[in-house]
Amino acid sequence: QVQLVESGGGLVQAGGSLRLSCAASGRTFSNYAMGWFRQAPGKEREFVSSINWDGSTYYADSAKGRFAISRDGAKNTADLQMNSLKPEDTAIYYCALRINGYYFDGGATASQYDYWGQGTQVTVSS
Repeated sequence: QVQLVESGGGLVQAGGSLRLSCAASGRTFSNYAMGWFRQAPGKEREFVSSINWDGSTYYADSAKGRFAISRDGAKNTADLQMNSLKPEDTAIYYCALRINGYYFDGGATASQYDYWGQGTQVTVSS
């Protein structure tokens, strides 16, 4: 049974920063990809960023230049550093994992992932 646990969410003022972390456990991982999505109230879940086993990174346009994703293969974690936060970044942020990182095209759609975390709330005040 694979488990993903997110942490690091919270309340921050506009212009501030937060670092989200996702820890995967439950089996031995290799050649996997991890992604971050978010869902604001009344909106669809949307892609934020992803990182593959080879270090390739992908970002939504809304995240480019402000967010940075990283991973620690030894710890099976993926972090999302979020800077210059805006009120429109307010959402529940979800971590996702795709077991097979081969033929990974960036993982911008939720159906490309096999496991999901429970989410962590990020609130950006104006």
